[in-house]
Amino acid sequence: MKIFKFGGASVKDANGVKNIAKILKEFGYKNTLVVVSAMGKTTNAFENVIDNYINTPAQLHYAINDIKAYHNTILVNLFKNNQHPVFNNVAKLFEELSFFFSSNKSPNYNFIYDQVIGYGELISTTIISHYLNEVAIKNTWLDVRKLIKTDTYYRNAKVDWEATQKCISNGIDHSVLHITQGFLASDANNFTTTLGREGSDYSAAIFAYCLNAESVTIWKDVPGVLNADPRVFSNTQLLNQMSYREAIELSFYGASVIHPKTLQPLQRKEIVLFVKSFLDPKQDGTKVCKGNDLAPKVPCFILKSNQVLISLSSLDFSFIVEENISEIFRLLHQFKMKVNLIQNSAISFSVCVENKYNQLDDLLQHLKAKFKVTHTQNVALFTIRHYNQDAIQTLEKNKTILLKQLYKETMQIVVK
Repeated sequence: MKIFKFGGASVKDANGVKNIAKILKEFGYKNTLVVVSAMGKTTNAFENVIDNYINTPAQLHYAINDIKAYHNTILVNLFKNNQHPVFNNVAKLFEELSFFFSSNKSPNYNFIYDQVIGYGELISTTIISHYLNEVAIKNTWLDVRKLIKTDTYYRNAKVDWEATQKCISNGIDHSVLHITQGFLASDANNFTTTLGREGSDYSAAIFAYCLNAESVTIWKDVPGVLNADPRVFSNTQLLNQMSYREAIELSFYGASVIHPKTLQPLQRKEIVLFVKSFLDPKQDGTKVCKGNDLAPKVPCFILKSNQVLISLSSLDFSFIVEENISEIFRLLHQFKMKVNLIQNSAISFSVCVENKYNQLDDLLQHLKAKFKVTHTQNVALFTIRHYNQDAIQTLEKNKTILLKQLYKETMQIVVK
């Protein structure tokens, strides 16, 4: 079985949807499952909806109408008959959303986020499924929330692999093309959960693992995996091939082309991953599989923005030892901080984190009870895999360096 995953950029408009049909016809869709993200910047738009619901409810109606208008433009460009059932099906999804807003009693932001944000994927896959049927690519639409089961860690849920394997094994007919959503899942009570921002790649890997797929292809708006984000760095190069280990290293440090969780299930069953361009689908792109060396072997640059650098020292100048470090990580875990770099000496400890859940102030308050604490917000974390001196000099030029680490294959700096 093959798994295809299309991201938001690939379906940002009617032409993008039509391009999916062309790719399926060109590469075949027998024994295939297609995972699709929300269209364009819809996830951002739904985050704005959530913000309006919580903070400025008078603006909620306008924010939802903007999303309706965006999708309606795509609909009228794909379906000439405005009585087509897809219009009613999409309208029903917006009605479900309105019902949630009117009936919700939970004040939990993360719960609200997950119940709302996934409508982008539900709408996109509904439109795409209907369009493919319209152009004679017969398919079945699946609600991924009935197939991938997780815990209740909203916005970054952990997969229940045993329950998920059972649901997917019983819910997938290999003889039919399926269209389903990335990013989404559900907990034991059938409330929607999400797998982390940009988690659609991970969804594809979950299906591949549970279905023993032969390959996963992630269709992107870039030629494949590049050695740097072309939006940030100039003169980027295509990486033709790499091992699972190398891909996991790059994703761990924040390379945006492959989601950090995507590689583990693929590696466990040695399922080949291709990253290809939906704009030029005949090109080879990047192949990730067992044993492949990085080719070409060039420095790879990664940027993580909007980080927080926290520096700690003991109040009495005693050593920062196992007991202190254990307490620090307990608090980082309690306040859901994603740790991207650590550095310690005899009497100091520094950590670079993401304040995804907006709990920085609470964390700092608890840390200050036991340590001398300083912190710097809005710092950038740069990583170079397979660095050389030219790469280091280029990266450090005209930057204020707050922290620097060098390992055998990896260099990291935190800059303001």
